[in-house]
Amino acid sequence: MKIAVVGTGYVGLVTGTCFAETGNEVACVDIDAAKVEKLKSGQITIYEPGLEKLFLRNQKEGRLQFTTSLADGIAGAAIIFLALPTPPGEDGSADLKYILGVADELGKIITDYKVIVDKSTVPVGTADKVRAAIAQHTTVPFDVVSNPEFLREGVAVEDFMKPDRVVIGTSSEAARKLMNDLYAPFVRQGNPIIFMDEKSAELTKYAANAFLATKITFMNEIARCCELMGADVDMVRKGIGSDERIGRRFLFPGIGYGGSCFPKDVQALARSADDAGYNFKILDAVMTVNELQKLHLVPAITQYFNHSLAGKKIALWGLAFKPNTDDIREAPALYIIDALTAAGAQVTAFDPEAMPNVKQVVGNKISFATGQYEALDGADALVIATEWSEFRTPDFKKISSRLRNKAIFDGRNLFDLKQMQELGYYYVSVGRSIVNQN
Repeated sequence: MKIAVVGTGYVGLVTGTCFAETGNEVACVDIDAAKVEKLKSGQITIYEPGLEKLFLRNQKEGRLQFTTSLADGIAGAAIIFLALPTPPGEDGSADLKYILGVADELGKIITDYKVIVDKSTVPVGTADKVRAAIAQHTTVPFDVVSNPEFLREGVAVEDFMKPDRVVIGTSSEAARKLMNDLYAPFVRQGNPIIFMDEKSAELTKYAANAFLATKITFMNEIARCCELMGADVDMVRKGIGSDERIGRRFLFPGIGYGGSCFPKDVQALARSADDAGYNFKILDAVMTVNELQKLHLVPAITQYFNHSLAGKKIALWGLAFKPNTDDIREAPALYIIDALTAAGAQVTAFDPEAMPNVKQVVGNKISFATGQYEALDGADALVIATEWSEFRTPDFKKISSRLRNKAIFDGRNLFDLKQMQELGYYYVSVGRSIVNQN
């Protein structure tokens, strides 16, 4: 099948590459000429484990192509995916200008039946708006479908190739058949393709992300209770996670969620609910708690240094909002950097993938190390903000020899309390007792 994917960001590039992997002919369209040239030359523009191999193979086989021309990209395509940004506006609602702009152009150039698919995360009612934008320019038959993505950064290829479920919103039998044929190779093990109306599909994506964000935030609040009451959040997590009604996933406490999805989608759903006349109180609380949680370690760091960070050198492990990605959007590390530097501290950071992106944001505000241990040289304490695998079992002898003080502030609960006690570290984590506190 011939497919067009408009937008080569995270979702668009993963979508186009994975569809090509199952034998489809895919044309990816983007207005950024420099990005398109990089992609044409075989340079992948995002970091996502497993993607580059598929990208290069399908490009070599001629199944994956790139262009800046919308008309050329959609020529002969049966299905056109819109994988475009939906950034939050000033009021928190999703900005649809990119999607509606492309829809407007499509209405001017389509010449035969097309299925236009909203792949971006969009508010309820967007399919109707896209349909209206196209229809004002053409009498050619077309259908608009909502097909939200459920990709986790760091395992997006696996999520796409072996999805838990595929959600498709359409009232058209013709579109339903095309979409079913397209996704059939991805659900051979029996996972469902769930068909529904467009509005329900649009709300499903927001509901999923908002629920997961709420689950994370609930555990962060439980962690705060644990710290005040003397309980251990790890034990509480295991105790409730064994209940199949609750489940084990997304129960790990930390320093808040970030990334391109949860913050934006929670905010957008709350705004959409407000526009519909409903005050989504839970989501208001989730957003408030999450903003506070990003800075949860800062008071503990300040207290350790007798309420003065001026001139202190802090090593920071982790910059990306989660491991296995270079995405720093709404990353807790950025909030920590701002707070520490504002208090007069000097920060030296290391991240396996995200340092170039952070350099573009913070410039010379902090220093960057060539390795995780180099970041420790001369530092007064270590702060851990991202749970990269290489941080989980470090060489503690190297850490001790390079740090001025054996002090670790761990926002991801990577280390065992008993081990930290035996090694003689002052160790602060989330929702657990402080180790070696005087």
